[in-house]
Amino acid sequence: MAAMTTLFEAPFVVFMGDVTDPVYGKTGLGLVQWRASDCLGQIRLPGCGVDTGVPELDIPMAQSLGARTLIVGSAAVGGRMPDHWVESLCHAARLGLDIVAGLHIPLSILPGLTAAATAGRARLIDVRVPPAGIPVGSGAKRSGRRVLMVGTDCASGKKYTALALARDLNAAGVAADFRATGQTGIMIAGAGMPIDAVVADFLTGAAEVLSPDNSPDHWDVIEGQGGVFHPGYLPVTIGLLVGSQPDAFVVCHDPLRRHVSGWPDYPLPSVTAVIERTVLLGSLTNPAIRCVGVALNTSRVPASERLALKARYAEETGLPCVDPILDGTGLIVDQLRREFGA
Repeated sequence: MAAMTTLFEAPFVVFMGDVTDPVYGKTGLGLVQWRASDCLGQIRLPGCGVDTGVPELDIPMAQSLGARTLIVGSAAVGGRMPDHWVESLCHAARLGLDIVAGLHIPLSILPGLTAAATAGRARLIDVRVPPAGIPVGSGAKRSGRRVLMVGTDCASGKKYTALALARDLNAAGVAADFRATGQTGIMIAGAGMPIDAVVADFLTGAAEVLSPDNSPDHWDVIEGQGGVFHPGYLPVTIGLLVGSQPDAFVVCHDPLRRHVSGWPDYPLPSVTAVIERTVLLGSLTNPAIRCVGVALNTSRVPASERLALKARYAEETGLPCVDPILDGTGLIVDQLRREFGA
């Protein structure tokens, strides 16, 4: 079987609701970053503290500009839909905009939304729905190469790093594909596996389906999820790690974060601790697993301090350290080539 595909029509607008923390607006932020040419603007409710940087619209303006789709670009912990957002979604659906969301609840259960979509001949598209028939993981070795993004926390740059690394590998003449494991990555790529919506017994099997046998010199660049020290999302992280059988991994880290986002009683683990635990757990299905780099999100670090910060992490780990958005991932591509002959 193959991983799921998700198709929606462009151009689209991102609906950000009234979230105040960028961690919970990462779908909208990611879509604007990686599909900017398809995005007409953002719709924000009063009090919204997350700005994606695209034009401010309301729903009638979006429809008049030719928007075909409204994408829910933010969520609360657990992927819920706040009740006071539903009126806006119903308004958009009645005007004929398809509604796309990657929440843990189906759009069809939201009060009045199915009727509004029927009236407007709009589609309701749920991205966080895994395909049927996922097997239990076999642990069998697969051909091809795999590099997995792992994080010191959620929303630490795993998706952006994977997208940048797949792009840079291809630019260097290396066969590589981005493999999406979350709703935003699936929306960007058009295909993938919503790994955190898979029943726990089938997590490793889902990872195997996502990254099947391939040619010996091909790299699957796999978006990570959660974190190996995360008190809430640890299970999905381990299932993805064991099932993907990565030859290599990149640690993604926000150097300004001090505790697990949303869990203030849990200090953020160090990069070296994440490397050690990832090797320990990942060696179950790939005893040769190794770390090939560190990706830092330095967007909030003063420009004058970024070079020294990256140098410090490179010295601590003995690995290349980059900001994948500001620097690209060329140093990590070089490391993969040195270690694997990519």
